[in-house]
Amino acid sequence: MPAQAYAGKECVCQLRRGICDQSCVAGMLQTPFYIACLKLEGRRCLVIGGGEVGLEKVEGLLACGAQVTLIAPEAHPALVELAAEGSISWQRRTYAGAGDLVGAFLVIAATSDSEVNIAVHEDAESRAMLVNVVDVPPLCNFILPAIVRTGPVAIAISTAGASPALAKRMKAEIARSFGPPYARLAEILNEARGWAKATLPTYGERKEFFEAIVNGDPDPVVMLSEGEEQSLRALIAERQAEAEHRHTGAEHRDLSRLQRQCSR
Repeated sequence: MPAQAYAGKECVCQLRRGICDQSCVAGMLQTPFYIACLKLEGRRCLVIGGGEVGLEKVEGLLACGAQVTLIAPEAHPALVELAAEGSISWQRRTYAGAGDLVGAFLVIAATSDSEVNIAVHEDAESRAMLVNVVDVPPLCNFILPAIVRTGPVAIAISTAGASPALAKRMKAEIARSFGPPYARLAEILNEARGWAKATLPTYGERKEFFEAIVNGDPDPVVMLSEGEEQSLRALIAERQAEAEHRHTGAEHRDLSRLQRQCSR
């Protein structure tokens, strides 16, 4: 795969300098990226290039429910298998131009051919599409951070391309710190969201309720780590009952005040 720009190597970006002078990456570390989580379920996504990196990108897209089309004359055996079982669509050829992008939500270029990567970038930009050219930040309008994923909890780590090795270390450390108890807590709290919207009329009240549990004593993460899920559920039910009592009491006070005003 083409490496990130560094002085003296062959140019791999759209500037076509011949020999890289790093002008394409000037200011990359100061670029403020807008962090977002994309819902890819059922969306058509393209991967151009069928090597090991292409496989990595295909697997990441499949994990998020995308409909993946691979365009590559040859492919990694694992990609061939995915195509054979119908998990992806494989067009066994080289990239043919902007027409390949029709109907796609995003495209990832993972080829070793700089001209193909540049063409994918330019064609996608002309269509206002999301495009990522692997390991060439100047040819990306979005980057793919390292992801720690446990159940519904996903944590993204980005160094803006400065150091994948550092991102990998941070990923390992975060995975150790925020493991299954956090994912289970997210699932349990999600069960209470419908109750909260139906019972607590304001955003502030709902925020206060959930923060009191998440940051409260006893610590819900510790409780789940020690296998005390039922105790946690009992605690949440107790807090719900207290909140309902306060809300009902407030409604009664408001009604009594209104009745006194009307009787005057």
